[in-house]
Amino acid sequence: MWTHRSWQGRLLAHPLAAHERLRHYAGWCNAVEGNTTFYATPARDTVASWAEQTDPDFRFVLKLPKLITHEHRLADTGEALGTFLAAIEPLGPRVHALWIQLPGSFGPADVGSLARFLGRLPRSHRYAVEVRHPAFFDDGPSARLLEAALATVTAEWVPFDTTAFFANPPTSDAEREAWTRKPRMPLRSAALTDWPIVRYLGRDDTARTIEGWRHWVDVVVGWLREGRSPTVFVHTPDNADAPVLARRFHDEVRARVPHLQPLPEPLPAEPLTLF
Repeated sequence: MWTHRSWQGRLLAHPLAAHERLRHYAGWCNAVEGNTTFYATPARDTVASWAEQTDPDFRFVLKLPKLITHEHRLADTGEALGTFLAAIEPLGPRVHALWIQLPGSFGPADVGSLARFLGRLPRSHRYAVEVRHPAFFDDGPSARLLEAALATVTAEWVPFDTTAFFANPPTSDAEREAWTRKPRMPLRSAALTDWPIVRYLGRDDTARTIEGWRHWVDVVVGWLREGRSPTVFVHTPDNADAPVLARRFHDEVRARVPHLQPLPEPLPAEPLTLF
């Protein structure tokens, strides 16, 4: 996302060399979803550049490649997983969690495969699993089955909250496109570990986005007071103002939890002048 076109020259300086873009993004937010790793394992040199542009406490939540999760469905993945883990090694402690996003067809009958896969993973990383099969949300026994599998390695269940997005019909081109692609996920806000991860999709209308996250402000405040360390990602269909919205969410939480550390100060989007 740190190369998002609509941010260039408005939120992030432009032009910027490729090896500087993440550094500027990290002035806005202290975490990022590694969605591009779903499509291909990055080169180790590329990952080393990510490490050079961020502080050790910056959080990467990196999605496992689709070759592992969607094509092989967690079976016979040793070689692909080894290649991926070697590639991300330069990030060191910045890898906050490895994100295992599973296809909508991955249901309760597949939990055994997930449990076996989790059991083979190195304990040097945290893991977070996102499921999209409706049975996990409608059927109590299926949810408990999944939670039991996650508990064996202290993995988190990642909610993808799209309830605010689907509450009203789309009103923009970006919303209409997202309407056909995004899953209609039920609201789930229970944390299984001390490191919960939330993915929230709002609207291109800022007021609706803010109204839709009120629940999450309450939840995150509660988690922080319990001593947990949550990570929250704020999206909209066009993502044009996502960093601004993320900082506003953080401000709302911090107003109720004053000891929460402030986010960094963004680097100037326009070059400084002497006059």
